[in-house]
Amino acid sequence: MGDRNRGGRMFNPSTGNLRRTDSSSTSPSSPSPSLDSSNSSLDQAVFNNARVPGASPDGGIRSDNVPLLKGEDIEAVYQDIAFLCPFSTTGSGPIRGSLVITNYRLYFRPQHKENPVILDIPLGFVSRIEKVGGARTPGDNYGLEIFCRDIRNLRFALSKGDGHPRKDIFESLATNAFPVSNGGKLFCYKFKDQYSVNGWRVYDATQEFKRLGLPNESWTISKVNEKYRLCDTYPEILALPSLIKPEELFEVAKFRSRGRIPILSWIHPQSLATITRCSQPLTGMAGKRSREDEKMISFIMDANAQSHRIYIYDARPKVNAVANMAKGGGYENEDTYTNAEFVFLDIHNIHVMRESLRKVKEMCFPVIDDARWLSNLEATHWLDHVKQILAGAVKITDKVENHKTSVIVHCSDGWDRTTQLTALSMLLLDSYYRTLEGFEVLIEKEWLSYGHKFNDRIGHGDDKHNDADRSPVFLQFIDCVWQVTQQFPNAFEFNEYFLTTILDHLYSCLFGTFLYNSDKERRDNEVKAKTQSVWSFINSKRSLFLNPMYCSDLDSKVTLFPVASIRYMKFWKSYYCRWNPRMRPQDSVHLRHGQLIILRDQLQAKVDRLNRELDAKSRKNGEQTSSPRKQESSHPILSSRHESINI
Repeated sequence: MGDRNRGGRMFNPSTGNLRRTDSSSTSPSSPSPSLDSSNSSLDQAVFNNARVPGASPDGGIRSDNVPLLKGEDIEAVYQDIAFLCPFSTTGSGPIRGSLVITNYRLYFRPQHKENPVILDIPLGFVSRIEKVGGARTPGDNYGLEIFCRDIRNLRFALSKGDGHPRKDIFESLATNAFPVSNGGKLFCYKFKDQYSVNGWRVYDATQEFKRLGLPNESWTISKVNEKYRLCDTYPEILALPSLIKPEELFEVAKFRSRGRIPILSWIHPQSLATITRCSQPLTGMAGKRSREDEKMISFIMDANAQSHRIYIYDARPKVNAVANMAKGGGYENEDTYTNAEFVFLDIHNIHVMRESLRKVKEMCFPVIDDARWLSNLEATHWLDHVKQILAGAVKITDKVENHKTSVIVHCSDGWDRTTQLTALSMLLLDSYYRTLEGFEVLIEKEWLSYGHKFNDRIGHGDDKHNDADRSPVFLQFIDCVWQVTQQFPNAFEFNEYFLTTILDHLYSCLFGTFLYNSDKERRDNEVKAKTQSVWSFINSKRSLFLNPMYCSDLDSKVTLFPVASIRYMKFWKSYYCRWNPRMRPQDSVHLRHGQLIILRDQLQAKVDRLNRELDAKSRKNGEQTSSPRKQESSHPILSSRHESINI
């Protein structure tokens, strides 16, 4: 980028070091809580200079109070930049400070301690950068505006007379925020931090299928997709009906959009009712049929001996499905699929969801209109969409659990709405997925391995912010999970911080977990070999993400049925409004959770000690107390104690 001398500080690009040339700088010696940060895992300033993730004293280095990760280099430094903070008190004016751009983050620190604003934003969050004003624009209307994927916008005012080259700053930001568009590599390929846990080992497809009871009489673990020869957006290992022949599978792939044939997602341990997923059939306007496809659906139905019917759930509104017929797509005809019932779930497409989120952003940042809060929220239709997705998952859960009937789920291509529905249904049906590890497995399996197009939906390192493929599909899923945690606060091992951390790293490009569109693309780009997994970070700091109210014994093998009514839907203010100081809780939820986890561990230790004493007394009196009885007597007492605690 060349040497830059801004206000008495010299940057040497060859060494990545900052050298002070005078003593006039008054930057705080340590980070302080920022007006423009929250309890986010990425943009928080914590006491003792500990930052999450990575930029802690044990994981990173600091150059002139700029936290640097291993592999992070400073690209440019600009002094006396004015940040137009939307939450500053009236009449206080812009906040002046230094702006540091690295190959990973944008870092702004004020010159004066009375302005507790530190911006520490991964450049992966940046959606677009715009120049504000022209050469003759007066006042603070000349500068740059940065639009972020996590709701907020940042605006910097530049002075034309003080030697601030706007073009230089713009190009430095664009080059590092959009490396893919500029022929570079994402930061996760340069990130060198090591963790005590290897997150890439969290999910093993074969082990997960074995946990579900496969292979059995009706289902087999197949490698028919080895080298992705059947479908390049599916993983190599699939669970398929054991009676279907490989040559028939290739015929089914020709009849299903993108070759995404029906594959097993989950099987009920008692009834053997299943959730399978696929893409739309290519029936077209002529109503084409595939004998092999009909045969496969029949095999899936017959694998469940307790029901002689199968439900096919199409996530789309019927009008959209009919419109797809004109493009060669379509939906199943009940007359050609024996004993099948077809249901539309009326979930809108990615374009509707993108527009809805845009309205949410306008409502939440920077100004929140209290007088019109409810009407503005209603106008976004965001909660309507969340409710509709959750309602579809509840219908699927009801069919599998209560009616013991197998279901097939699809939308158009089977990688957006389909994934939302199958993953949520599995979360409601299987308590394993409500644990920290199980939820990681759920994301790895249903979202990553089965080909949700993360790259197209997010646009990692890409400057095409208005691409028609962008959509908050995964964000909606996490929002739905949060809705369920609000109705069942004791049923989840993980807390809200876990969910926001996942969303932050969906954008950050610090880890390779959410990169690319498919398992094949991640393998081709050597993601596991050359990047870190986000689960490595999370599992190495596990206690940060635990829910102290979790009651595992009460939740074991329990199916959840949340009320999917708009009356029960809540707006996730602690995520969407977290950048507004007025919306932030006055005390630390993380601190309270940490205290409760310590209390829980103390209570557990006390219960275990009392059980040992009771066992010793029983043996002394000649009574034998079986080990299973001990466990039954201890945990329910502890669980009921937890249930009575009200945070």
